[in-house]
Amino acid sequence: MSFFIQNVEIGGSKPFYLLGPCSLENEDFAWQMARSIKEICTRLNVPFIFKASYDKANRTSVKSFRGPGIREGCRILADIGNELQIPVVTDVHTEEQAEYAAAFVDLLQVPAFLCRQSDLLEACAKTGRPVNIKKGQFLAPWDCRNICDKMRAFGCEQFMLCERGTSFGYNNLVVDMRGLKWMRDLGCPVVFDATHSVQRPGGLGGATGGDRDLAPVLANAAMAAGIDGVFMEVHSDPDNAMSDGPNQIRLSDLERVLTNLQLVRNAYDQMA
Repeated sequence: MSFFIQNVEIGGSKPFYLLGPCSLENEDFAWQMARSIKEICTRLNVPFIFKASYDKANRTSVKSFRGPGIREGCRILADIGNELQIPVVTDVHTEEQAEYAAAFVDLLQVPAFLCRQSDLLEACAKTGRPVNIKKGQFLAPWDCRNICDKMRAFGCEQFMLCERGTSFGYNNLVVDMRGLKWMRDLGCPVVFDATHSVQRPGGLGGATGGDRDLAPVLANAAMAAGIDGVFMEVHSDPDNAMSDGPNQIRLSDLERVLTNLQLVRNAYDQMA
């Protein structure tokens, strides 16, 4: 099953990419990142959806930066989408946020911690927008069947599942590549979140740690498994990012990472 978000086909023969910074740090930064990423993706002929969060509601510490808030954040995302002619996506955390954000963005995203919240899933479904649902770190791949059943019961067929790692002991995540096939067997497109999968939740005490060097490694492995899309958070200066810096891809490395992913996909297509 496939569907379109503007000119980007989800679940088709060509993989798509959700790219962008973790958080909307400020408006100038968001525009800089969107323009830079679009330029790279246009050059490589990569289908691109711009991702950023107006509110990081699940930060480790109460002192952590969260974002500009829903009204300012959605305005910025809508302006970027309209001006650059690219689809945009953001996270929602409540039913009210889903209804509000749907008027500004092309794709709604349900955070992993909230993937079983029936009221939130129903609210997203009712907006008529496509929905990207992150698999909770606490779920087995086959447990996603219940999520799919809920979305279809709520009248939504345009949704995808997103793998972002599974809790493995304290402050660590692992990815079972077998799960990507099991999730695809549920009959919906599957995205692999390469950067969140290398997080070390709470690993820095008051913040989340991670290992960005491993994100391209896992992304290549997932692409070789035949996934429909790749999710990667990208930042021009991740060491000074306000959220998830340790696991974000450097903007200066993005073209090389995407080129390698294209080579892996080409090899996969030749074998399929």
